[in-house]
Amino acid sequence: MKISNLEEFAKGWRGVVYVGLYKGKKVGIKKGKTVKNEFKWLKKLNKYSIGPTVVGFDGRLVYEFVEGERLIDLIERKDKRVKRVILTVLRKMRKMDKLKVNKEEMHNPVKHIFVGRSVKMIDFERCRETEKPKNVTQFCQFLMRKKLVSKKIIKVLKNYKKSYSEKDFKKILEFF
Repeated sequence: MKISNLEEFAKGWRGVVYVGLYKGKKVGIKKGKTVKNEFKWLKKLNKYSIGPTVVGFDGRLVYEFVEGERLIDLIERKDKRVKRVILTVLRKMRKMDKLKVNKEEMHNPVKHIFVGRSVKMIDFERCRETEKPKNVTQFCQFLMRKKLVSKKIIKVLKNYKKSYSEKDFKKILEFF
């Protein structure tokens, strides 16, 4: 893939992210040991509008660059969009739970959720298939720590964790 204007953007635990232009559009380029796993999961999750849109893979993961503010920044300044964003993220987490995909790191997603024209999550390199995904419950743990939801939700989360039912998920949404 021919990418121009390549610049280092960020270094993480498992790789390096660059930004550049591909066919006139801003893209993120990820290099590292875990990009193959991330590519595999993003291809699957993109069908459900989850994660950055994959542009290609040539040993590097190339995806449409995710623009926007971090959810944590919206929370800290008490932005009026926080409730809507939380509901959107919970629905995406629910979809991943139904697909039996665990993203990991949703108990502390401060660098993983961006709000722009839409709500996008990044960093899927630790994704794995599991019979007991924890996306919804981990994200709710984060929301409890930030005091965005009452601890009364714990009982409902325990029921959801046992059943993964739509009924129990709707009870979670009622807290928001």
